[in-house]
Amino acid sequence: MTVHPSLQPYADAWTHSIEAISELVLPLTEGEWNRATPCPGWSVRDVVSHIIGLECEQLGDPRPIHTLPRDLRHVVDEFTRYMEVQVDVRRHHTAPEMTSELEYTVIRRARQLRNEKRDPATLVRAPLGGQVTLEHALRLRAWDVWLHEQDLRAALGAPGNWDSPGAFVVRDMLLEMLPMVVAKRAGAPANSAVVVDVHGPVEFMRTVRVNAEGRGTVDSAPSLGPAVTLTLDWETYVRLAAGRVRPRAVADRVKLEGDTALGDAILAHFTVTP
Repeated sequence: MTVHPSLQPYADAWTHSIEAISELVLPLTEGEWNRATPCPGWSVRDVVSHIIGLECEQLGDPRPIHTLPRDLRHVVDEFTRYMEVQVDVRRHHTAPEMTSELEYTVIRRARQLRNEKRDPATLVRAPLGGQVTLEHALRLRAWDVWLHEQDLRAALGAPGNWDSPGAFVVRDMLLEMLPMVVAKRAGAPANSAVVVDVHGPVEFMRTVRVNAEGRGTVDSAPSLGPAVTLTLDWETYVRLAAGRVRPRAVADRVKLEGDTALGDAILAHFTVTP
């Protein structure tokens, strides 16, 4: 690809995940497209429809004009209504229609990325009519397709790619949001520290430090006296952070040491996806 160096890691991660998704869904029968995924309210078809729709928006295609049914319980606010349009408009598409549109969309987007000459700071289209930088938009697409690749793998019983390029994009973005979870949402006390120790295909240990003003920061230096230490595997970390599972459902996979009340509060507010 000829993209800017700062965009290349996100382009590579996106490519890896989108190609994996294409390979996963190509052989599916009609019935398999209707399997439920861990993404609330969405089937395999819905997840792929969402991916197609957002990639088309990145290409500059107009959004469909479509009225949503009133009985979609997972549609709860303006953001979820926005996302659901691209999904619901494809809900009755056949397997060949889905795979052919996905293939065509991936070809178009890959060509766009190969020919990308814009500065990473260029403002581009974002959901709900907003704008973000080109770099942030591509980072979000790498994040989104990797998470949804895992949704599809869970639904289809085909685990894998927990340490693919997209996994590290997701790791970095989740770590950026960890101080908000610990300090703001869970209300960790001032001048305290919380350690998160993750093992598995992607391993890391990070300390969230809350200063006297209640502001949190994250670093890789160990803490000698953390208020609480959370130890869990990478898959569980992702599933909790993405809202694919509730803390009580994975209680046996999360170890809390120290202030368990604070640990429970952190887990209760761990989801960072809309």
